[in-house]
Amino acid sequence: MVILLFGSFSFAVPQAYGALGSQAPSFWDPNRTVEKPDLSTVRQIRFLTEDDFPPFNFQLPDGQLAGFNVDLARAICAELDVPCTIQRRNWDLLTSSLNDNSGDAVIASIAINTETRQQVDFTSPYFLTPGRFVFRRDSTLKDISPKALGDRPVAVVGGSRYEAFLTAFYPKLVRVNFETPALTRNALQTGRVQAVFGDAVTLSYWLNGQEAANCCEFRGGPYTDPRFFGDGVGIAVKKGNGALRRVLDYALARLARRGVFSELYFKYFPIGPF
Repeated sequence: MVILLFGSFSFAVPQAYGALGSQAPSFWDPNRTVEKPDLSTVRQIRFLTEDDFPPFNFQLPDGQLAGFNVDLARAICAELDVPCTIQRRNWDLLTSSLNDNSGDAVIASIAINTETRQQVDFTSPYFLTPGRFVFRRDSTLKDISPKALGDRPVAVVGGSRYEAFLTAFYPKLVRVNFETPALTRNALQTGRVQAVFGDAVTLSYWLNGQEAANCCEFRGGPYTDPRFFGDGVGIAVKKGNGALRRVLDYALARLARRGVFSELYFKYFPIGPF
């Protein structure tokens, strides 16, 4: 993890591996020796996810599950050489399915926070949701420091953690508040604002899609201050199931070290949030 200093505050950026001329995040220390846990008790892993959060998890026209989380689950099972199943559940039933033994692990981009930690145990984070600025490609403004941005109009979702971050560190900006992320993006495309600040994962998905029409690009960042953007997402297991949690942490670290995680990242995030 690299800590960058920016004015009066600092933020962490995951150490990145270069690939395809871009960067993929790594959330695991490459210098740390990861001891192989006892795998003898892991006969199979029943993963649970949901199907309405592309590109992380979604349903194909033929009904099959797909997405970054789904492929990551399959890679984990291949790394451990154990059979696994991946089943769909409604979002509000995911964690309760662990408690009634309907599944062993949930891989559905569940945020790690005080509330979710009371319900389940988590692996180490395998993804973060940073904040980032998006500008139109024809904008000549390259420096996104508070001084350079000055009092320019920037679209943000009102009342969000992204607005709170701008209020704290970009106090001179004219924050143009909207109710939804889609409205902030529309304001940028139509020239009502000079930039958007928001969820980098959602913005990455938009930039990769047809709706953006190659209009815009990331500049600066990513900002991952946990006070605003949380502690990331992890694979959830039933409270007290430390054995499976350690096995999953081992597999995730191995996938990162062997470059498998980076390959999956670029598959689903050609214009990545990092």
